[in-house]
Amino acid sequence: MNDDSYNKVVEAVAYLKSKGFENALTGIILGTGLSGFVKEIKLRRKFHTAIFRTSRFQTVESHAGKLIFGTVENKKVIAMQGRFHFYEGYSLHQIIFPIRVLKMLSIKYLLISNAAGAINLNFKKEI
Repeated sequence: MNDDSYNKVVEAVAYLKSKGFENALTGIILGTGLSGFVKEIKLRRKFHTAIFRTSRFQTVESHAGKLIFGTVENKKVIAMQGRFHFYEGYSLHQIIFPIRVLKMLSIKYLLISNAAGAINLNFKKEI
C-alpha cells in the first residue's frame, strides 16, 4: 500500500472512531445472501459507505450501501450492507479499501457473504 492509500485509510479510521466505531472484533460484509441479517443487529451508528470516498454507490439490488455499527448477542460488530464490485467499474484498490479500514479498526474476524446463482427456475430470492 502506498503512502497516499495508507493515509486515506488512516483518515477514514480516525473519522469512524470519532463517531464511536470502536472495539468490535467482528466485521461482516452482507452480500445479497445475508442482506436481511441487518435486522439482527442492534444499531448504534449507521453511515452511508460513501464515506469510503468512492465516486459511485452500489448498484446491486439489496446492497443498501450502509456501514453499520452495533451488537449481535452483545458482541460488537461492524457490518457493510453491500459492497463494491469490480464489474461495477470499481478498481481493486476501491474494493479493498473498506477491508483495510476494518482491519485498522481492529476487526479480527471477517465474514463475507454472497449470493450464488442457480439454474433451478423454482429458486426465488428473499430480501
